[in-house]
Order: sequence, then C-alpha cells, then structure tokens
Amino acid sequence: MTDQTRGGARPTKNERREQARRRRAELERQAQRARRNRMIAIGVSVVVVAAAVVFLVTRPEERSAATERASQVLATSAAQTAAAGCGEVQDVGAYRPEDQDQAHVGTEGGPTQMPGLSTYPSQPPASGPHAPTTLAAGVYTSPPPMDTLIHSLEHGAAIVWYDPDAPAADVAEIQDFYADPEVGDRIIVAPYDYPDQAEAGALPEGTQMALVSWHHVQTCAEVNLGAAFGFTARYAFPSFEGEDWLGNAPEPGASM
Repeated sequence: MTDQTRGGARPTKNERREQARRRRAELERQAQRARRNRMIAIGVSVVVVAAAVVFLVTRPEERSAATERASQVLATSAAQTAAAGCGEVQDVGAYRPEDQDQAHVGTEGGPTQMPGLSTYPSQPPASGPHAPTTLAAGVYTSPPPMDTLIHSLEHGAAIVWYDPDAPAADVAEIQDFYADPEVGDRIIVAPYDYPDQAEAGALPEGTQMALVSWHHVQTCAEVNLGAAFGFTARYAFPSFEGEDWLGNAPEPGASM
C-alpha cells in the first residue's frame, strides 16, 4: 500500500532535494535582485547629491536689492566722481607728533584733552588723538563727537561728510542708501559742522562733501552718491564685494 499525504503521493527524497535546490536558487535570485536594486539606488543617490553640490557651488549667488543697487552705483562711480568735481584721494599723512597719531585722549601717553581740529593735518581729520571708545556706523543728522569718530577710522571705517547747506535731495539720497547695513555697516554719514572750531570746523570753501578713511581724504564740490560709494566701497574695511581694499587703517575690522 502506497503512503498518501493530503490526497497526493509523498514526494520522493530526490524530489525533495530538487524542490530545495529550486528554492535556494529562487532565494539567491531574489537576493541578487535586492543587491542590484540597492546598488542602483545608491548610484542614483550619489548622482543626485553630486548634482546638488555642483549646483550649489556653481549657481550665481542671490543678491539682495540693496546689493544689486550698490553694484549699479559702483559701476558709475568714476563718471559720477568726475561730475561731482571731486579731487584725487589724498594721503594726508599722520598727526604730528607722529607718536600721537593713534593716541587715546586721557590715557597714559595721550593728551589730557582732545586737541583743536586745526592741529590735525586735514579738515576733516583722518587720524590723530581720539577717544578710547568708537562711534557706531550709521547715518547721523547732527555732527557726532569727533573723538570717537576718529577711533572708528582707526578700525577701518569710512566717513561721508556733507556740508549742512548742501542740497537736501542729494543728502537724502546718500542717507537712504547708507542706512541699509548691507552697504553701510562700516560707514558713517554726518554733517560736518563744528562752529566752536572756527575755520577748521567747516568743510573747505567750495566743498560740499568730504570722504575720509584713515590718512585718506577726498573732497568734492557737490554731494554725489556715486562718488561717495566709489570711495567707501574701496576704503572702508572690508571692501565691497571683493573690491581691492585701498585703505591702511591700523586695526581694520575691529569692533565699532
């Protein structure tokens, strides 16, 4: 009598071996497919990541409206500097005696009080005795303290001075432009008006705007944004968008 299993003949030993072989072969095929799919997925991921890296590295950097406008202003700065009647940038040299050029008022080695503006080698001053503290960058509508302002020059700031009687619209254009920290975080804009300092307390005759960094002064017959930014973009530290820095402040980038 032949053994029966659930209505059918029991597989022989050879048949069971063949079934096991086929099962192992199927499992191996499934494993190979899984390994192949993993490799494809990894390859796709690597390509995607590499493409993303290339995109991030090579894509043009997005620029803000303020930075874009500043670039446009800088592109016209040479023509605007000439139109505004600006002279060449002058290296006015150090304060005399020279050991007082970076002296702090009221400290050891420095004068006991702020010297008169007429003792500085240029009006407006571009270095010399100053306060131990700095003046923050920004747009000032009244004349700021000269002692702290000079210290900011030492730290790489640039100043746009204007005559209080200059055309209001031209002054407002400069004030609005530099109020944005993206172009004015190391710039001071202010009226030059220190009547207690006699002639040294006003801009030279025929000058509506003076541009100042440490030891450097450029004067202009007219207030002009293009001329102002052409100077500050290169003489304030850091310079604007990779422009060559032309200044020589002793402590560029120090806090203000």
